[in-house]
Amino acid sequence: QVQLVESGGGLVQPGGSLRLSCVVSGLTFGYYAIGWFRQAPGKEHKSISCISPDGNMDYAESVKGRFTIARDNAKNTVYLQMNSLKPEDTAVYYCAPDCVPPVSGSWGQGTQVTVSS
Repeated sequence: QVQLVESGGGLVQPGGSLRLSCVVSGLTFGYYAIGWFRQAPGKEHKSISCISPDGNMDYAESVKGRFTIARDNAKNTVYLQMNSLKPEDTAVYYCAPDCVPPVSGSWGQGTQVTVSS
């Protein structure tokens, strides 16, 4: 059973930083691209970053230069370092075993990020 568990969210002031983690089990981690997505209240999931099996990284324009994605294949974990956070980054953040949303529409529990003073 494929399982992705997100963690690391919290409340942070504008300009602050957080590092999210996504621990993956139930698949051959090194074969999969892993994507980070977020869902703001009342909105759909949006892709914000993705990392390929060989480490190629991609970012949405809204986070480029502020967020950094990385993977540790030994730990089956993908990280999202978020710097210079803005109130508009407030959302629930999810990871998935692809750069596009799951076809099944099924997501993990996500981790809440709130950027507020």
